[in-house]
Amino acid sequence: MAIVLGPNRYGKAETRLVRVVRDGDTHTLADLNVSVALSGDLAATHLTGDNAGVLPTDTMKNTVYAFAKEHGVAEPEEFGLLLARHFVTTQPQVSAARVALESYGWSRLGPHSFRRDGACTRTATVTVTANAAQVVSGVSGLVLLNTTASEFHGFPRDRYTTLPETTDRILATAVDARWRHRSADAGWAASFAGAVEAMTTAFVRTYSHSLQQTLFSMGSRVLETRPEIAEIRLALPNKHHYLVDLSPFGLANDNEVFIAGDRPYGLIEGTVTRDDVPPADAEWYR
Repeated sequence: MAIVLGPNRYGKAETRLVRVVRDGDTHTLADLNVSVALSGDLAATHLTGDNAGVLPTDTMKNTVYAFAKEHGVAEPEEFGLLLARHFVTTQPQVSAARVALESYGWSRLGPHSFRRDGACTRTATVTVTANAAQVVSGVSGLVLLNTTASEFHGFPRDRYTTLPETTDRILATAVDARWRHRSADAGWAASFAGAVEAMTTAFVRTYSHSLQQTLFSMGSRVLETRPEIAEIRLALPNKHHYLVDLSPFGLANDNEVFIAGDRPYGLIEGTVTRDDVPPADAEWYR
């Protein structure tokens, strides 16, 4: 039996970057968490400890900060592409660079005052090789809730099933979505805003018989309204809300008072894609 080295990569994870653009008295703020991972001809360092091809991860961190100064930070996708292309083109032993970014929003309160937005986090993952570039945008922690217009019934039952069927329930989730662009050239800000708007609109307008149905409706609306997006993967935790038994207090509870459950929770995942786009690596959304 032979023992061989399998796929591998290495990099600098979670470089925290805040970039301030000082345009007179009015400032602009970008707040990113940047992770870089490189892969390629790196077997020697694993097998013999030869580090001749190992660009230090500290160098990757420094590159993030230097690029923020030299090139600025506009959209996370654009910044990620700059970084990934730099590592592939300047390091001959590197065949692929993956840059994952989290972008934290801030609301302007004045020319140089801001308030951190806590509703959700914008994400982007850029992968560059010598011949191609792939951009995956996304959002995490987008919390949505409908107080009605949701049912769940008609499911199979066995000896362990205790869940009652319902024709009126709260439907709540914290959307984690990733969408792959057709090309590495898009209007990133408008595309992101449009995708989030499409998902939100579909959630609001869909009368849900299952969270799976809602997932497909959300993904479909993104593809229908955003032609630059090839496919989208959604992960929707079912944030359960349970009716509180108020009968010990002589009170009725007509779908008004709930316990917001924490865990365990249902997790619904799925990919919605176009039938006319080339398939991507199964790991494209990670």
